[in-house]
Amino acid sequence: MDFSGDAGSSLGNADLSKLSDRDKQELQQFVINESQRARIQSSIHSLTDMCFRKCISAGTVKTGKLDARYEEPCLRQCVDRFLDANMVVVKELERLRQ
Repeated sequence: MDFSGDAGSSLGNADLSKLSDRDKQELQQFVINESQRARIQSSIHSLTDMCFRKCISAGTVKTGKLDARYEEPCLRQCVDRFLDANMVVVKELERLRQ
């Protein structure tokens, strides 16, 4: 990660040149961790949105209760398939990395 140029301005015009190499590494790791966290949250939000649109009828929103015959199993299966698909992708990426 480059801490010069635009990266510095995105950190509130902080003078990163005053940081020690160790502090720069810690900051870089923090940014990487936060980026990963943001990607995970984005994934969860898209899963929630996709499964909600697929499984929840308009009437449920008004009553606040899920239909136990269709909506609950639909949501469960939707989440399970999403997780299964993500595991396939992760395993393939690990295989390609080796």
